[in-house]
Amino acid sequence: MPCSASSATGRQPRGKATLELFFDALGEDRCAAITHVSADGADWISTVVAEKCVNAVRCADPFHVVRWATDALDEVRRQAWNEPRGAVRQRRAGRAAGHAKALKHARYALWKNPENLTSRRQAKLAWVARTDPRLHRGYLLKEGLRLVFQLPVDEATEALEIWIGWARRCRIPAFVELQRRIVKHRDSILAAIEHGLSNGRIESVNTKIRLITRIAFGFRSPEALIALAMLNLGGHRPVLPGRK
Repeated sequence: MPCSASSATGRQPRGKATLELFFDALGEDRCAAITHVSADGADWISTVVAEKCVNAVRCADPFHVVRWATDALDEVRRQAWNEPRGAVRQRRAGRAAGHAKALKHARYALWKNPENLTSRRQAKLAWVARTDPRLHRGYLLKEGLRLVFQLPVDEATEALEIWIGWARRCRIPAFVELQRRIVKHRDSILAAIEHGLSNGRIESVNTKIRLITRIAFGFRSPEALIALAMLNLGGHRPVLPGRK
């Protein structure tokens, strides 16, 4: 029986206590039956899983691993945006303001998967490649890590080693730090690829539930939220009174 978890459930003390309560509610027999746990890289999740699910294979959720790379890329983008703005303040560069403005609107072109880019965002990405090689290198590193998860485990093992070496030598601090994190979680990353586990669908549902909560300006009870989530996401469409 696979299981998934995420540190988004709360900050460490609160989230750890919640996860422990979850496994306590399952009981020893059902915890022992869990074969795989897919979660992000939070150390406290690994600690609880190792204690409660002794037979489970720990898998690093691809959704979160790729988000680490996206966060690193966004750090590089912010640095690239701030540098020309600083030059403008010091009155050293006439074209810097236009470059900073263009970079500000490059975020979604850098974030999205290449196959989902509109022609406008493809043009924006091409502009980044021409004008900011360092930022474009960060984008290629992000995409390289994402593609590792699309390979069979044997090819992914080799590809991940190549990516780690590339990131280690890239001279971009955010990605040098990221490769250390990837090395730390290498075994669980490869386990996720081998067993085909991902929290992507769960994260999508969580996002939709948060949207339902915002639209409703909150709920007075958890039962009301659960009912509306089931109505929106559960696939059940009851016939309303007076309607066919």
